[in-house]
Amino acid sequence: MKVSVAGFVVFLIYFISFFFSRSCSAGDTLDANQSLKDGDTIVSAEGTFEMGFFNPGKSQKLFLGIWYKKIATGTVVWVANRGIPLNDSAGVLTFSDKGNLVLVNGTNSTIWSSTLSRSTTNPVARLLDTGNLVVADVNDPRNFLWQSFDYPGSTFLAGMKAGIDLRTGLKRDLTSWKSPDDPSVGEYSNRLHTGGVPQFLLWKGSVLRFRSGPWNGLRFSGMPNLKPNHIYTFEFVFNDEEIYYKYELINSSVVTRMELNSDGALRRYIWIDRTQEWNLYLGASMDDCDRYALCGAYGSCDINNSPTCGCLKGFVPKFPEEWVAADWSNGCVRKVSLDCREGEDFLKYSGVKLPDTQQSWYNKTMNLEECKQVCLKNCSCTAYASMDISGGGSGCILWFNELIDIRQYNENGQDIYIRLAASEIAAYRSSIGKERMRKIIIPVLSSMIVFLGLFLIFIVWKKGKKRKRKGAVVLNQEQNFTEKRETDDLELPLFDFVTLTDATDCFSMSNKLSEGGFGPVYKGILKDGQEIAVKRLSTTSRQGIDEFKNEVSFIVKLQHRNLVKLLGCCIHGEERLLIYEYMPNKSLDFFIFDQNKSRLLDWPKRFNIINGIARGLLYLHQDSRLRIIHRDLKASNILLDNDMNPKISDFGLARSFGEDESAGNTKKVVGTYGYMSPEYAIDGLFSVKSDVFSFGVLVLEIVSGKKNRGFTHSDHRLNLLGHAWRLFNDDKSEELIDESVDSCNVSEVLRSIHVGLLCVQQSPEHRPRMSTVVLMLSSDVALPKPNKPGFYAERSLIEGDSSTGKQDASSTNEVTVTLLEPR
Repeated sequence: MKVSVAGFVVFLIYFISFFFSRSCSAGDTLDANQSLKDGDTIVSAEGTFEMGFFNPGKSQKLFLGIWYKKIATGTVVWVANRGIPLNDSAGVLTFSDKGNLVLVNGTNSTIWSSTLSRSTTNPVARLLDTGNLVVADVNDPRNFLWQSFDYPGSTFLAGMKAGIDLRTGLKRDLTSWKSPDDPSVGEYSNRLHTGGVPQFLLWKGSVLRFRSGPWNGLRFSGMPNLKPNHIYTFEFVFNDEEIYYKYELINSSVVTRMELNSDGALRRYIWIDRTQEWNLYLGASMDDCDRYALCGAYGSCDINNSPTCGCLKGFVPKFPEEWVAADWSNGCVRKVSLDCREGEDFLKYSGVKLPDTQQSWYNKTMNLEECKQVCLKNCSCTAYASMDISGGGSGCILWFNELIDIRQYNENGQDIYIRLAASEIAAYRSSIGKERMRKIIIPVLSSMIVFLGLFLIFIVWKKGKKRKRKGAVVLNQEQNFTEKRETDDLELPLFDFVTLTDATDCFSMSNKLSEGGFGPVYKGILKDGQEIAVKRLSTTSRQGIDEFKNEVSFIVKLQHRNLVKLLGCCIHGEERLLIYEYMPNKSLDFFIFDQNKSRLLDWPKRFNIINGIARGLLYLHQDSRLRIIHRDLKASNILLDNDMNPKISDFGLARSFGEDESAGNTKKVVGTYGYMSPEYAIDGLFSVKSDVFSFGVLVLEIVSGKKNRGFTHSDHRLNLLGHAWRLFNDDKSEELIDESVDSCNVSEVLRSIHVGLLCVQQSPEHRPRMSTVVLMLSSDVALPKPNKPGFYAERSLIEGDSSTGKQDASSTNEVTVTLLEPR
């Protein structure tokens, strides 16, 4: 049969038009004559987003969703049929007679549908480059009849509104997935609460977990880390028609999103193209003080204090015995009850997260003084504050019930005025008067004392007399100790060298406990029976006078239950000795790396040791008078007392920082192979994150009973960190647990491994601070996925080459490096 060329062309055009009337692929629109089935997709104009059918995680069920097109991970940002998945590939997305988008299954039953504001016979759906799927009339494409941005899932994108449309009652809430494999609505939701002053509340089912606090004109009161930046702008709209929060990108090339994870964490991520990973930018909840109502009514949480909870001024714990046991949930009560008599006034608290505003009252036009007067005239009013602190302040918030969920910030907090009884106000004003007087008198007296002291010194110098010091020694007065006089002389109890010789039986080998970079450590018994540990600076020590002085200058000023206590020192000729409290159980490495002794450390003891080290480091980094980086944290520098409680020791290599300092650089790299962070070992850059890395190594060693340095495995040539990370990614972390641990709390162990891996990440910026580490270990706060650890590359192991030099037989498990030049 002959077919003309013209006839073939007509047939071909008819076939193509018929095909595209039945399905759609790669364009950004879907019209009334088209449909979308499994395998088909539509892509936004610039190729940013793609819509089609997908299987989440390991699930075999099919969902209609939108995901990033250009990002390798294919991160899903919206799902249509969250609650009703397709069990096969027979699902089709098409238009109904009224213009609604409908998703039907193989039996032609509708399992999801859009809800147009009005019907249309000429609908068109378009996927925008914002990730918004919109439906409009062909003749009026800019007037959206429906949009996916009005029905968010777990992801909050630029241009979305989170809040409520007061005209229609439409609520735009975030709801988590049940799991990475199941996009149906999970147990976490983030919703705008409009009773009282609006604020966002994060719920786990019916339990309130976190609240943003009210908008104060600059940010949400409970989110001080929400600041202007170069990535996005943000705003909060609060009028008679709508209440919502939204953000817009400054640079469209930046890819960022907020997500309410299935574990309840609300976080912002930024895509890093270089690493092909989502990088955590900030989280709504920062630390333990963000747990809702942690300190109860009239309690205030300060993450920099220990304990973190305290009562507001004028208040005392409701149940003191519970408070002592760290159960703060019942909060505080007034010392003196309010009786609405003359003399009652308000006490100002600065730098706080405002209390829960669910039951508050507000006025947008009042000034602060008008706000005070309204509150003062109402006997039920307990506190007031400005509603908007921008531009000098405006508006008024009043509270009429207990004040709940207050926390203290170092910066970006705001002021609140809390009502107190007349007698409390009088007592406070009296104390203020005394304080002012003290501030006047003390400087005057101090000046007089200084002047008198200088005069006496002059007289003594004039007569050629020397002052005699008793009971203490100035460390820089010995020959060879230093060539110049220090301005900050340190006083410390002085031990006689003969006394120490007698106590240690002339430093006999039978009394030798261990040996480190400083020198040997001996057990001693004083004449009064007190047991001591004597650290003796060796003549061949890799450390020296500077480290000796450094250790004394730091540890004498530190007091914490997880730091070893320095009792005194001794300087005798060439001898330099430090005297510590005696730790009967020696050091941590004495147990965990010994096949038999490790059985004495069950999991509760190991977990207690991990937590104790974390609290000690937190004290050094944040809570001590000095801000200290240890720089040589390792198993042999963790001593154990009678009850196996850990105490951090050996501060010879430590460095201190000022309040506004956070990092340093050195040409002399000190520390121990296997525990040093990459940036420090290679470039000499150290910070608190260097100690965090060392802590992470310790955690993995405590869990596994294996040393990081010299670790071997038959399946690969990775060190312990790489091995742990590999097991974590394969969901086999339980294989890391030390065989000598008979039974354990698996969730605690897995959480410890997870935290350890977060601490040893390659980049210092990715590692958590110790305040966050303590929180992660002590609560069920959501944990991010760790990145690849430092020193992950496989290496060639030579038998016996597990250190940088010859080791003496001692409890020291590694060699301390005092000079390391990168190759």
